[in-house]
Amino acid sequence: MLCSEHFRLEDFDRTGQIVRIRAGAVPSIFCFPAHLHRPVVSRTSQTSKKAPETLSLDCSQLVQEAEPLPLPNVDHSYALPSSHDDLRARLREALARMESLERERRNAKDRERRAKNTVSGLLKDLRVKKLINEELKEQLDIYSDLPIHLLSKQSHEYTKDQREYAITLHLHGPKAYSYLRETLNINLPHPHTLQSLIWLCVSHVGCHGH
Repeated sequence: MLCSEHFRLEDFDRTGQIVRIRAGAVPSIFCFPAHLHRPVVSRTSQTSKKAPETLSLDCSQLVQEAEPLPLPNVDHSYALPSSHDDLRARLREALARMESLERERRNAKDRERRAKNTVSGLLKDLRVKKLINEELKEQLDIYSDLPIHLLSKQSHEYTKDQREYAITLHLHGPKAYSYLRETLNINLPHPHTLQSLIWLCVSHVGCHGH
């Protein structure tokens, strides 16, 4: 280990609060026997005359302790857990999250399927395709909770709601009626059957009117 006694005065940088050894300075003062000493020519510059003749520095002052490096942050989501228990816990959390997302996806599909399986879903579809106007949609909204399978029931006997829905849609939206029967394959009454249903309704009203 070298200390300040092995350097000349001009080898030190005293401009800051801490005295440092200048870059490139090499030790040149050693306690050799007298017969090994080399004559040293003293400098006569103004700087060397003003500098103190002696300078006693503690070698420990010239060595700066390196600042400790910051420890890595293990709390980041991408950092591996420090133990197997933590790893298993994170794995369970990830699996639970995946199961939750999968349930939400299935529920959304179920809601969409249920909506399409009701008259309400059909009315929205018909309105988007501009096969019915808003006024007709409002007239048919009273049947919005009617399940589609009741409309598709293959039977010669139709419920009151089935008859009213089919007649109203066919009279005011024949294109929409054809779309449901021919494109979506919903087994609505044939138009000829509707004529019979309309006649029955008129006859029923006429009988009660008399």
